[in-house]
Amino acid sequence: MSRYPVLVAAAVALLAMSPALGQQDPAADYPNRPVKIIVSVPAGGGVDTVTRIFAAGLQQHLGQPFVIENRGGAGGNIGAETVYAAEPDGYTLLASQPAPITSNIALYKKLNFDPAQLESVAVMAKFPNVLLVRQDFPAKTAQEFIAYAKANPGKITFASQGPGTSSHLTAELFMKLTGTKMLHVPYRGSGPALNDLVAGHVDFIFMELASAYKLHEGGKARILAVATDHRIDVVPDVPTLIELGVPGFLSDTWNAISAPPKTPAAIVLKLNRAVNDILNEAATKARFRELQLSAAGGTPQDMAKLKHDETERWTKVIREAGIQPE
Repeated sequence: MSRYPVLVAAAVALLAMSPALGQQDPAADYPNRPVKIIVSVPAGGGVDTVTRIFAAGLQQHLGQPFVIENRGGAGGNIGAETVYAAEPDGYTLLASQPAPITSNIALYKKLNFDPAQLESVAVMAKFPNVLLVRQDFPAKTAQEFIAYAKANPGKITFASQGPGTSSHLTAELFMKLTGTKMLHVPYRGSGPALNDLVAGHVDFIFMELASAYKLHEGGKARILAVATDHRIDVVPDVPTLIELGVPGFLSDTWNAISAPPKTPAAIVLKLNRAVNDILNEAATKARFRELQLSAAGGTPQDMAKLKHDETERWTKVIREAGIQPE
């Protein structure tokens, strides 16, 4: 029997198999080397703290080191730009606050990346924002605070972690909804802003609960109201601003993991599943309670929708407040 038909049949079979070989699951052996997580803020802040919890968990779940590299600056843009330009192979990820993937598009005249093109992996945690005033501020309740602000236009100062940050935009939203006018004092991060609040150099800040609660409990500052749709268990006597007649006043800070544009969906899903698994672990839940954090999670599509909605919401606040892009 001639070997020719056999060789032809083998060649045809090999050709038939080659598309399948080319379509091998890119997440099958991912990760097979260390993964770098670029954190868009300096070490020690809320995003950094939460990311370190997940970096340890991801290493445990996926079997490779997840190494943190802090690249703060420009409202998170430096870190986001680095990840945007990285290879879309899942070995460089971004951990960030909302600004670089949402509101910065309206705050900067030019970005060297497109936030919408970054792949959404998962939201790690959410932090409710609260109205925190210096200890000796004249108003003792949120109602008194609003009345005092209306009676003293332009005289109250509010701190922020920097232009366009959650603390800044939340205060702008507050002024819009209450018809008040106050003076913005921007800082480079939460640390210096809170230090000056405690020292009495500024009057108030909208700050995430975890940091504000420590100062409130320590008698160094006072939480007057929360920016949520319901009261918070750890401060049950503190009202929401919605309760006090500020309609629709909701503000929280969240942090999330993103990947470079065109990262394979299979890798994104593998990371997303690991993040959700970590959130469901007892140790993570205990740590979150200790830090006054709310677990997030959900699908990549959930994060993408949050990005879209938050971008629209805060862009509107930025434009109505007349904040000029830098």
